[in-house]
Amino acid sequence: MNNVKTGLEQIITEPPDWLSDKKMGLLCNPASVDRQFCHARTRLNQMFPGQLKVLFSPQHGFHAEKQDNMVESCNEKDPLLQIPIYSLYGDTRIPAKEMFESVDVLIVDLQDAGTRVYTFIYTLAYCMEVARDCEKKVLVLDRPNPVSGQAGEGNCLSLDCSSFVGRYPIPMRHGLTIGEIAILFNNYYGIGCDLEVIPMKGWERHMFFSDTGIPWIAPSPNLPTPSSAVVYPGQVIWEGTNMSEGRGTTQPFELFGAPFLNPDTILSWLTDDDVRGIVLRETVFEPTSNKWQGIRCRGFQIHVTDPASYQPYRTSLKLLQAILAHYRDAFFWKQPPYEYEYERLPIDLIIGSSEIRKRIESLESIDHIIESWKPDLDDFINQSRKYHLY
Repeated sequence: MNNVKTGLEQIITEPPDWLSDKKMGLLCNPASVDRQFCHARTRLNQMFPGQLKVLFSPQHGFHAEKQDNMVESCNEKDPLLQIPIYSLYGDTRIPAKEMFESVDVLIVDLQDAGTRVYTFIYTLAYCMEVARDCEKKVLVLDRPNPVSGQAGEGNCLSLDCSSFVGRYPIPMRHGLTIGEIAILFNNYYGIGCDLEVIPMKGWERHMFFSDTGIPWIAPSPNLPTPSSAVVYPGQVIWEGTNMSEGRGTTQPFELFGAPFLNPDTILSWLTDDDVRGIVLRETVFEPTSNKWQGIRCRGFQIHVTDPASYQPYRTSLKLLQAILAHYRDAFFWKQPPYEYEYERLPIDLIIGSSEIRKRIESLESIDHIIESWKPDLDDFINQSRKYHLY
């Protein structure tokens, strides 16, 4: 087992001299801990007494207690430090300039999911833009990409599908750490703030989260384990449908299904290559909340047996097309709103392209569709390598 040191642990071990007299803000949530499970705000307050002036929280709240999309959290006061906590998923998703008045530097310590639609990276981007306008510094404490830093997968976002689940033309699985994607946003996409990243020590690009030796704290309620994070880059597409993505169960995103599904029918559509690196185990589950609450759903649990060969986005698109082929009368796309978008189809925002959604609907070969987006994906991978820290 490796013992990767996060950016938080690095800054505590080797604090930069320039921080000694700076007033600080901290964007964080419950996953912002060291390997002793001590929270970043506690560690920073110990190292820099009285310098931490304000806290910020992303989607799902400072305590990561909010279960679903468009469930807002309120501003509050931290009972530990008696300083304000500003929600950046409440009245606003963009911090007001006044929120930065009391700080010289915004420190960011968030566990990202390595997936384009996970909103933490866009909260970071908005903070970087406001910090630039307010002439404040941003310091990102790096953390692992839980689905490794080697594989890029999926189509790059079409800008006509931009939203809070996709602001930049990046693929579904971007292969970057949160520190690296901050540099990409800043340099390649032109935010241009005063940015610094504290790198990890010991992390290597082939690592999945389970390889790091770092304790997993759920960054949001429906990513309870590293296994849920591994399947998320594909399984998140069910949020744009009437299929249950397993919310309201103990294994969200690993479980998926619907009352009308016959698992044998779906399996008959798939090839061995379609389920590479996984086992699809037939199962029945009953969500206690969200879609199909209290109703038995037939479907599958995804068991990942070889994460390095598993392609979550391709696999879930294959499953989606199998369902489209067999259940046209029962299956439908979820209607707006979704992440504060009230007109466009949620599935288009999640996939990042209405054209690709239509091609999937027409039962065009998924592998043929993948070939068509490969040039853009390869270009992104080549460009993003310039910002690798490891």
